[in-house]
Amino acid sequence: MKKECSLLILITILFIGSHKIVAQTSNWVAPESSKNLTNPFKGNASATADGKKIFNQMCVLCHGLQGKGNGEAGLSLERKPANFLALKVVNETDGNIFWKITHGKAPMATYEELLTDDQRWKLVNYIRNLEINKEKSKK
Repeated sequence: MKKECSLLILITILFIGSHKIVAQTSNWVAPESSKNLTNPFKGNASATADGKKIFNQMCVLCHGLQGKGNGEAGLSLERKPANFLALKVVNETDGNIFWKITHGKAPMATYEELLTDDQRWKLVNYIRNLEINKEKSKK
């Protein structure tokens, strides 16, 4: 009886642990239609600076100062915040990122009502700027 109980506990722990791993590695895919959204502020340095301010107010707690997904509040979440420097984010279109900021996915909030369209696009600019700064620091 003791062996059966220990085996059941082990199986339960493995199941719960594997569920958490799957949850953290599952892909969050924006709808196909979001790929075609056009960033009205692309290349606009002033908009990128505004995006940085918004990022520091709204995003840094979870995503961290450099956008690596390692902010203080994000560390305690079961599903870790996106690392904006990871290839799966870098390879997304501006429209995909805008859609994700707009609609959110728990534990990330939806920002459709908290930020205007322009503010969300400016955040996209700043997120793209994080990538550029990472590449510059490699050189």
